[in-house]
Amino acid sequence: MDNLYFYVGIIGNIISVLMFLSPVKTFWRIVQKKSTEEFECLPYICTLLNSSLWTYYGITKPGSYLVATVNGFGILVEIVYISLFLIYAPPTTRAKTAKLAGILDVFVFAVAVLVTQFGMEGDMRIDVVGFMGAALNIIMYASPLTVMKLVVTTKSVEYMPFLLSLFLFLNGGVWTLYAFLVDDWFLGVPNGTGFVLGFAQLVIYLIYRKSKPFKTISDGLQHEHLLPSSTSNGIESV
Repeated sequence: MDNLYFYVGIIGNIISVLMFLSPVKTFWRIVQKKSTEEFECLPYICTLLNSSLWTYYGITKPGSYLVATVNGFGILVEIVYISLFLIYAPPTTRAKTAKLAGILDVFVFAVAVLVTQFGMEGDMRIDVVGFMGAALNIIMYASPLTVMKLVVTTKSVEYMPFLLSLFLFLNGGVWTLYAFLVDDWFLGVPNGTGFVLGFAQLVIYLIYRKSKPFKTISDGLQHEHLLPSSTSNGIESV
């Protein structure tokens, strides 16, 4: 039982990896069509920042290597996604994406690391990094609320992929349990939020999965709305 948190963390890592990989189908479509169509890159840019902060948190806090490893994987995956987006996006979108990635994933993250490394130490550094990661994670977990509203309005689950909702639910639940076992509310609060919202998405999916669309949805809308892998504990991430 003393090692229960370790096994729960391993399960959480596996689920988070599946969350990070859930957009693969979307990017395979982008590569095949050589176009990003109406897809947005902001979710991936935010997930990269989220994964970077949690990796930093996992490295900074003793005994949190399970958090660092899965989010380190998330960093690599999100870099691939953003790179593909930059390759196939039209010039205007490419410039906007590069600018956002530079500001959020390079500048903001670098400032966070420099301020906490040179301006803080010990528990204060860990708490500040954990707070930033938790705040960003809650925002990311809350992002599907717009998709849930769209499903209720249109009576169509086309834009709320079942597997992503399932992984969100499982990821939030496992990492909430892990946070409880290691007494880490920075992990517990955002993942508890993800667990609740993931459950709500599954309920809405079951209600409307066989419903006929209330109105025709334009082909120009985004075909898939993404968090986080998860999610990755972020864990999609933690």
